[in-house]
Order: sequence, then structure tokens, then C-alpha cells
Amino acid sequence: MVEALVITPVKDSLQNTLETIQSIHKSEIEIEYIVYNDFSSEETKLALQKWSTKLPFKLINLEDLTNSPSPNYLLILKQAQQLALEKNIPLIIVESDVEIKPNTIGQLLQFSKKNENSGLIGAVTIDDFGNINYPYLKFKNNTNTVIETKRSISFCCTLLSINFLKSFDFNNLNQKKNWYDTIISKKAVELNFENYILLDTTVIHKPHSSRPWKHLKYKNP
Repeated sequence: MVEALVITPVKDSLQNTLETIQSIHKSEIEIEYIVYNDFSSEETKLALQKWSTKLPFKLINLEDLTNSPSPNYLLILKQAQQLALEKNIPLIIVESDVEIKPNTIGQLLQFSKKNENSGLIGAVTIDDFGNINYPYLKFKNNTNTVIETKRSISFCCTLLSINFLKSFDFNNLNQKKNWYDTIISKKAVELNFENYILLDTTVIHKPHSSRPWKHLKYKNP
């Protein structure tokens, strides 16, 4: 039985994207996995199409859905929320500069099931040496394994609970924005959900590897 909808938004950075996809492919949990290609280069598009025939993920090229230039994060979030609600399963976002472990999704789901009032649950990000890195440096000196926080949770590797998805329609998000992790984190708290960072659930984050996304974020902070 499929236990979660996992999505990865992609803007080039092909090698890192493939490493993300391959790490998700090794997950111990049965998932539905969608890769959203947000107007990447033709080279990246063709490579993703090729890999989608080898690994079990669905590729959606946003150029088939919209003429709006990237970033199209809101379109991705709205479509993913609708699908997660239809299947009544949590949504997990794994960005294209992150590598997860085989048990990562299982750990997020297990925590979500034990904490029914959770809104967002983030895996903490680390570098190749096991040190907490951006965007969770603010938690690097914390000794607890679980942190409830009202601070922003990044979408690096984050579960959005089904109860939260039922409570807030992403169609109501500000369409003039480009990035929504801070907005959605605050909305969950506003709706009396609890957001968590799991320090015992680590994922490798390569924050300088997805250059096209980074350039877009710098232009549209």
C-alpha cells in the first residue's frame, strides 16, 4: 500500500537530481514518486525522460501545463496537495540537492503517526561529514532528538501531514510569491498544528549544488 506521495521539483543540476532520485528509489517504504521538471534544459529533460523508464517515478514536465517561467513552486504544491488528498496520504517534499536514506521516509511517517497534531516534520540536514548544515544551523547545538519549533521549516526533506493538508488549501497561497516554506510553516502554527525537526533523521544536503534554483531564489527572495 502506498503510504506517502513524494515529490521533487527540478531545475537542471542533473547529476545532483539523479542522486536524489536514486536515493529515493532505495526507500524501504512504498511511495508514489513524482519529479516535476520546471523548465530545465533540453539535456536535463531528455535525461529525466530516460531515467523515468528505468526507475519507478512519474515525470511531469511543467511546460506541458503552463507557460509561466520557473519557478512554478505554487503550481507544483497545488497539484501535489490535490493528489495527496485524493489518496489520503501525507505529502513529502525532497528537493533536488538532498540525498535521503532508505529509512528516512519511514522515520518521518512513523513520527507523523505518533504525533497526530503534527503539521510539518523536517529531517535535519547534514554535510558529508555528518555536521548539521544550512538551513538548520540554528539547531546545531541542540541536544534533543526532537525539536518542536515555530521557526521556519525548509522543504529540503519535509513531510506535510494529511491533517494539515486537509486544513489549508494551497490555492489560498499568495500567487505573487515564489517560495513557500516559510509561509506554509507559519500557516501550520497559525492553525494550531505542531512543527518538528527530527535530529535523529538526517539527510545529506548540498546547498550550493542546485545552482539554477539558487539563482532564482536570489532574484526572488
